[in-house]
Amino acid sequence: MIKIKLFCAAGFSTSMLVEKMIEAAKLQNLEVDIQAHSHANLRDHINDTDVALLGPQVGYALAKAKEVCDPVGLPVEVIPMIDYGTMNGQKILEFALNLHKNKG
Repeated sequence: MIKIKLFCAAGFSTSMLVEKMIEAAKLQNLEVDIQAHSHANLRDHINDTDVALLGPQVGYALAKAKEVCDPVGLPVEVIPMIDYGTMNGQKILEFALNLHKNKG
């Protein structure tokens, strides 16, 4: 099971996106655990996450997130704005899975 966590300003704005990603994963019979949290809590989740994605609204925090995630080998990137804006769960799921596959 791949654990994907989305981090945004308060953990709420990505809830709909999480549902879209879960729907896309079910269509592909993928075992994933996808959750949304506040980016302020990223450090609390580094040990139980395989891929961390930042919402575009907190993209400014990517450098700080990498300081936390890189030492433990946790891939972290900002969700592409176009995919976030269109709530394209399939594309963002693919984005996360590619980060997981190419980590290290």
